[in-house]
Amino acid sequence: MLAFIRIIIATLFIIITTFCALLYCLINRPRAPKHVYTFCRWFNQLQKITGVSVEQRGLSNSANIANAVYISNHQSVYDFVTTPGMLQPNTVSLGKKSLLWIPFFGQLYWITGNILIDRENKAKARNTIQQVADAIHQRNLSVWVYPEGTRSKGRGLLPFKTGAFRMAIEAGVPIIPVVISTTHNKIDLNKLDNGTVIAEMLAPINTQTFKSTDARQLAEQCHQLMAEKIAQLDNELKQDSYLVSEETSKENKA
Repeated sequence: MLAFIRIIIATLFIIITTFCALLYCLINRPRAPKHVYTFCRWFNQLQKITGVSVEQRGLSNSANIANAVYISNHQSVYDFVTTPGMLQPNTVSLGKKSLLWIPFFGQLYWITGNILIDRENKAKARNTIQQVADAIHQRNLSVWVYPEGTRSKGRGLLPFKTGAFRMAIEAGVPIIPVVISTTHNKIDLNKLDNGTVIAEMLAPINTQTFKSTDARQLAEQCHQLMAEKIAQLDNELKQDSYLVSEETSKENKA
């Protein structure tokens, strides 16, 4: 029953927020990158509806960095709950062109300034990488990418595609990894409290020493770094959960 109520509330929240955002963008510089940051702050409120507490760490790692390519693990639809608060000003995301056909959300995704790419057409995708690399400086942008290319759905951190890394190398901007602790089978909408998820921004990785042909090497380096950090965060949460359980057990015995 609680899950049904939450789904209804979340659906109404998303529809109303999206409708208001569409109107706002239509009259206030459609496609301006600033809109993505603004409305991510609105959607960040979904944490409260789902009963998830997101602990944000490392946001200072993006301080004084004008342009970057942010990469993050892509787990499930709950990324929409756990990641919006990590997105920085003047950052847009890359998404599949098919997103445009999702009612309300697809139109909002486009009008707020995010970039839609055709992943099925490899020639167009390569051209888009160069165009985005140029736009990073021309439009003073940062770009948020999910390098796995699809949701992992409990399969762990999937292999990375090289597009985001070639983009960063071409633009000469740092890669900033963002990791979210595992949410698979840990969020149950029927539970009042779904505990804590940790979202952590890691230190920037300089790409200026890499060439385009090094994109695979850079992707594998980042994959290893992020996989190790996710495992560390999961272990930390597991230990915290164990300690809370132990304390509760002691209190009950007392």
